[in-house]
Amino acid sequence: MSSKKILQLNSSIMGEQSFSRKLGNAIVNKILEKYPNSIVEQLDLVETGIPHLSPETLKAMFTPTEYQTDDTKQNLILSNQLVDQLFDADILVIGAPLVNRTIHSSLKAWIDHITRRGITFGYGEDGLPKGFVKDKKVYVAMSSGGVYTDEQGQAHDFVAPYLRSFLGFLGMTDMSVFRAEGLHVPVLQENALQKGIDSIVID
Repeated sequence: MSSKKILQLNSSIMGEQSFSRKLGNAIVNKILEKYPNSIVEQLDLVETGIPHLSPETLKAMFTPTEYQTDDTKQNLILSNQLVDQLFDADILVIGAPLVNRTIHSSLKAWIDHITRRGITFGYGEDGLPKGFVKDKKVYVAMSSGGVYTDEQGQAHDFVAPYLRSFLGFLGMTDMSVFRAEGLHVPVLQENALQKGIDSIVID
C-alpha cells in the first residue's frame, strides 16, 4: 500500500490530557495501520502560538507579487509555510474540541492564515468560489462536554458544520468527523472517549 503524508493539527489547551488529542492520535494510529510507511507531521496550534491576522499580514496577502516589498514578504513567511505544509499533506487529522460551542481561536487563526485568494481559493468567471486545495482527506477529532449529535444538540454545534463548510470552500470536501462527546455527562463520560475511538473508520 502507498504511504501517505499526514498532517495532525491539535487545537486544545489541555495538552496531553486533551480528549481531542487522544482521539486524534487514535485516528492517526488507524491510518498508520492502513498505510504503515506514512509520515506524520504534528503541529500544535496552541503551543506554536500562531498569531491572529494582523492588518499588516492581511495587507500583504492582498499585495500582488510584483509589488511585494521586504516588509510584505516578511509578514507572509508564516502564512506561506502553513500553506506549503497544507498542500504537501495527503491527509489532515484535526483535533477540534468544542469550546463555547465553536472551534478554539488557535484553529481559527490557522484557517485565516491558509485562506489565500489566488492560492488556496479563487473565483471563476461565473463569480462562484473555487477551492484549490484538492485531493485531501480530512478527519476531525471532535470532543465535547455535552452531546451534539442528537436533534437538540445539533443546533448548537458550530464545530463540525463550520469546518465542513469552510474547508469545503477551500476544496477539502472529503471530511469525516469522529466524536468523543458527553465528556461532562455523568452517565456517558466514562465511556465517551472509547466510544469515539471505536467509531473510527478509515476510508
